Amino acid sequence: MTEQTDLPFDRAKAASLLADACAGADDGDIYVQRSRSESFAFDDGRLKSAAFDTAQGFGLRVIAGEASGYAHAGELSLDAIGRAAKTAGAAKRAYSGKMDVGPTPANRRLYQPVDPTDAPDFAVKTALLAEIDGWVRSRDPRVVQVSVSLAGSHEEIDILRPGGEAFHDIRPLVRLNVSVTLEQHGRRETASAGAGGRAAYEAWLKPDRWQAMADRAIRKASVNLESIPAPAGEMEVVLGPGWPAILLHEAVGHGLEGDFNRKGTSVYSGRVGEQVAARGVTIIDDGTIDARRGSLSFDDEGTATNRTVLIEDGILKGYMQDRQNARLMGVAPTGNGRRESYDATVMPRMTNTVMMAGKDDPDEIVSSIKRGLWAVDFGGGQVDITSGNFVFQCTEAYLVENGKIVAPVKNATLIGHGPTALNKVSMIGNDFAMDDGVGTCGKGGQSVPVGVGQPTLKVDALTVGGAG
Repeated sequence: MTEQTDLPFDRAKAASLLADACAGADDGDIYVQRSRSESFAFDDGRLKSAAFDTAQGFGLRVIAGEASGYAHAGELSLDAIGRAAKTAGAAKRAYSGKMDVGPTPANRRLYQPVDPTDAPDFAVKTALLAEIDGWVRSRDPRVVQVSVSLAGSHEEIDILRPGGEAFHDIRPLVRLNVSVTLEQHGRRETASAGAGGRAAYEAWLKPDRWQAMADRAIRKASVNLESIPAPAGEMEVVLGPGWPAILLHEAVGHGLEGDFNRKGTSVYSGRVGEQVAARGVTIIDDGTIDARRGSLSFDDEGTATNRTVLIEDGILKGYMQDRQNARLMGVAPTGNGRRESYDATVMPRMTNTVMMAGKDDPDEIVSSIKRGLWAVDFGGGQVDITSGNFVFQCTEAYLVENGKIVAPVKNATLIGHGPTALNKVSMIGNDFAMDDGVGTCGKGGQSVPVGVGQPTLKVDALTVGGAG
């Protein structure tokens, strides 16, 4: 959106200071952020913490070739912008470039400009957390611990370009999480469920929604009370729909970000046009889905987010790009330039990264397992971008033999190599689902909200780490 908003300084003078700093550079901008956020934690039957924070500031960039001068301040004034312009402008040195054409305005709104920190009021929010706690405890006599957290933020973003172009966005974000611990015969298991996105609190605080969330947490904890030690070794693995795509995000998505590929440090570097996954595998980064956690009307450089095809029918089509890496690689930016806040630099990052549905029946995919794992839910994981190797923890998984579920398993980890795993995908379900809206991605010390999604899919061989 490009409507004008009130700023505590003259935007035309700020753009002029930026233009002077960018003379002879390739690109530059001023990113202004004003935000409010709050969080509540209800634990062990009482309100454990409540926090409210406000922040404001700007970051000014001057980009010359591969160099980037960056300065930021929490003071929104022309004096501060002038000082930042002198500092960032030093990145040019003797460089002589031509200013890039600015982003095309995105005249769309993927979320309503609500402020989750305004309503409902403090008493209503904390009373709701207490209600959720009591409701969960009444659902199962085995409940010994309940933790409920609620967080909301409201960010007002303005991006100013050297030519005077301006971009404005209001970005709401909410997340609710319920964690439950059950005890049975001296054994305790904990599980959680959460949901969120870019909307007002009311979208997630309806009783039917949080009750369903709490029941999922209770069900997962109950399942894990019956779990047996996970087997170990190479075996068939079926990944469930929705949140298990976090493995896709980590093991494949990061390797398709432009900076790693420009520098040649990704396992996918220089492979556009090659087959990098099994036929039928199509992976897309889509920042245009209404109200999703990873969606943005435009990225943190003003570029409209896109539905970017990364892999199509197994063939690598391209990478996710911010403006600087796109220019250096001779391609168009894809709307993936993101930053954690005004005091952080822009990097190419994912938005909502998904694998598209296939035609296989999910039940038939699970029943095709001779001996292996059906991984329904995931915890944390990590990946080495250069090698593509990954490790992930399963929080709900089942041992399957001859197409029949034997038992839930505990402490299963999935170990593999991203490109190899993609080439061993043999069945793709017709049950595509997005995650519930809880993802946060870390890169270079910065965290940003993201989404993931996929259908049920079968990988013919992954290494499972377990008890043996």
